[in-house]
Formats: sequence, C-alpha cells, structure tokens
Amino acid sequence: VQLVESGGGLVQAGGSLRLSCVASGSTFKINDMGWYRQAPGKQRELVAEFTNNRGRTNYADSVKGRFTISRDNDKNTMYLQMNNLKPEDTAIYYCLMNIATIERGDYNYWGQGTQVTVSS
Repeated sequence: VQLVESGGGLVQAGGSLRLSCVASGSTFKINDMGWYRQAPGKQRELVAEFTNNRGRTNYADSVKGRFTISRDNDKNTMYLQMNNLKPEDTAIYYCLMNIATIERGDYNYWGQGTQVTVSS
C-alpha cells in the first residue's frame, strides 16, 4: 500500500489550498484516517481526523472553522480543505491511514508529506 499526497504550495495569508491523499496497492480496507503537520523545530501534530471508522471528525483547536476533512471511499482518497490560511499554518502536511491488508493486518501508513507555506 502506498499513500500519495498532493496539493501543497505557496499561498498568501487568507488564501486556500486543498490537499489530497490517495491510497493504492493490493486489496485493502481503510479504517481510520487523518492529517498531521510538522513545522520546523516542532513536533508533528494532529490537524484533523476521522475517528472510530464512523465518519466522526476531530480537529485541532487552531484549525477549527477553517479546515475541513473529507473523503471519497470509492476513490480511496482523503482531502483537507484549508481556508483562511495563516502564516502559522506553514508546515509539512502528512496524511495517515490505518489500513487492513492480508499481508500486514492493521497498519498505519504515512504519506510522503507535502509542503504548505503561507506568506504574510
């Protein structure tokens, strides 16, 4: 299984970006999924996630009301719509999916990361 991210870039404060994360590979089932980010000199932190495989969402306080996580199960794809971006949102964004396969059972897979830079 591989996760491939896209959609990062450079944007001015107040702008928007949409990140995508596509899972591909052998037969698998996606369980939980979420987005994380890591800014220079800081630890990786949760941005948004689906919890308990029931479609419920959880957001970091810093992004509530600005970011929206969504998914397309038919396309094995997860999205992060980011609006009203702020310079403090600058970071590398990673997707995480907990995926079940016959070979590995339940396993956490990470995307390669995509850079989001917000200028003031």
